[in-house]
Amino acid sequence: MERILRSTLALLAFRTLLVTASEAIKTEQELVQIFMNQEDVHSSEELHRIIGPLKEIPDYRHWNYDELTQYLKYYDWLKVAGRDFLVYLAWLLLNEYQSNVWIRNLVDTTRIHLMPSMNPDGYEESVEGADTGKRGRENANRKDLNRNFPTRFPNYFPSQNPEPETLAMMSWSKSLPFVLSANLHGGSMLVNYPFDDAPTRVKDSKYTPSPDNALFVRLAYSYAKAHDRMWKQGPRCIDEELNSPGDPKYGIVNGAEWYIVSGGMQDWNYVHTNCFEVTVETNCAKFPKKEEMRWLWKENNYAMLHYISLVHNAISGFIYDMETGQGIPNATVSIDFRSKIITSYEGGEFWRLANIGDYEVTFDHPEYIPVTRKVSLTKEKRSARLEVGLARIPSEYAHDGPELRSYDDMTRSSPILTFFTSFFIPLLSMGFYN
Repeated sequence: MERILRSTLALLAFRTLLVTASEAIKTEQELVQIFMNQEDVHSSEELHRIIGPLKEIPDYRHWNYDELTQYLKYYDWLKVAGRDFLVYLAWLLLNEYQSNVWIRNLVDTTRIHLMPSMNPDGYEESVEGADTGKRGRENANRKDLNRNFPTRFPNYFPSQNPEPETLAMMSWSKSLPFVLSANLHGGSMLVNYPFDDAPTRVKDSKYTPSPDNALFVRLAYSYAKAHDRMWKQGPRCIDEELNSPGDPKYGIVNGAEWYIVSGGMQDWNYVHTNCFEVTVETNCAKFPKKEEMRWLWKENNYAMLHYISLVHNAISGFIYDMETGQGIPNATVSIDFRSKIITSYEGGEFWRLANIGDYEVTFDHPEYIPVTRKVSLTKEKRSARLEVGLARIPSEYAHDGPELRSYDDMTRSSPILTFFTSFFIPLLSMGFYN
């Protein structure tokens, strides 16, 4: 009966609300207003006061492969400005550590990975000053890496053979318990959140919310609002020729509503790992000129720091065996019966991002009796830490009949999939995709 109940709840978990385009846009507007009323997002001016002044980067320039390799050989966050931003960010975190209390606390409590370039082939082919065009977008095999990940709907858009860079990225993403990620692009000024594709044979724009739509809207708007101009309504590009009449009101957009991308990295991360990722279009030019990098960095630096800190807006802790005290890996953590279900890491650690609200958090494992805890996250208390003991199911009650389909099995062909790992120190990645 217990397993039947769990399977029934899992079945309910991937039934998504069908929303028309107009209703979906209204929902996004309502969510933004809620987050503003909760004071759960910060403006650039507020962050200047909270974080304090930042040191000036000594060398605003583009880094070629050899220079980048030399600079980063001692460090382990993806268009071109993003590549340089991550070098600047590494410099800033290191050089502000002793003097800036906010940054020191961020570094001490967060495991940060920076990956300046996922597509070094494309970078070497790019041309400085290019505002538009596709030169440098593909790797040496002429493949667009942000269309090269396994697709959610292979019956509509078949997956391509993954490139070496894609395979390496997938392996890295699954080898560590990432929690939050940002994928830095160029060519516009907005934050794009999942889903990027939809179950359709035509690539017409269609609002396609994920089960964690409200969370993604807050993550996206938090970055946009912390940016100097990204959140403002109206033209965002200084060069008027680069402005699009379809730019979103709040500087954020559901990926599939903007334009459908199949095989993108942010959807793959959400579906196949515990990591929540958004795509940040940091500036309107594809390859900004060197002299533009100083003010582009200053527009984004507080937003990048603030985005890292959002990894701590979470319910976290340990799941352990009540008899042995040992951590339980691969236990599921669900905060409601619609959102993505994550699993605990090797030592029973888990980390589940969440908005302000009241939650019934259920911890479960096939060999243990599930436990549900009530958790409240507020403006004053944006995180909650739990230690959850699970008791093994007595052997006389163990299920010995045919196995029911697991939640993972049931959702393999569904647009809503769940999965993977977490960590007691939140793990964040930021990457630059050329």
